[in-house]
Amino acid sequence: MTFYTAKGDDGTTGLLGEGRVPKYHVRMEAVGALDEASAALGLARAQCSAAQTAPILLEAQRDLYKLMAEVAATPENAERFHFINGARVGWLEEQTDELSTVVEMPKEFILPGDTLGGAALSMARAIVRRAERCVVSLFDEDEVINPDLQRYLNRLSSLCFVLELLENQNAGKKTSLAKA
Repeated sequence: MTFYTAKGDDGTTGLLGEGRVPKYHVRMEAVGALDEASAALGLARAQCSAAQTAPILLEAQRDLYKLMAEVAATPENAERFHFINGARVGWLEEQTDELSTVVEMPKEFILPGDTLGGAALSMARAIVRRAERCVVSLFDEDEVINPDLQRYLNRLSSLCFVLELLENQNAGKKTSLAKA
């Protein structure tokens, strides 16, 4: 068994369902951004120290895996891969609301980098935002029809922000503000 198929050597990639598209297709850009977001969450998970952070990020990574499948599916197959719904969005909201009771919300913009875990979460948040823009573009072009995909990514970026604040606080670091 090899770790490569060589099927993409022609510059195309397969969808979940029938057909292939160019690797630069907007759907593949979205899948790639979601893959990067999951990898960034994994990097953050490996560096975070607050007890509640890692399990939350692991569950979010599993959600992204399922979200990525729905985005990678052809429109006629997307329903088979539908997992992200209002309940999953609600789960993110619950996590964010619970954590917001133990961290202080800054009154102005912040700068990442006060802790390794916090910086990794800030990077993950930025990548999730890019993935969100890609998915919104697909939604606007009727390439995906599940509005909960964009809602999920929007809430996930907010959760990453709150987790960054938690990581800084857990390490005893004050979060740096953008204005001196």
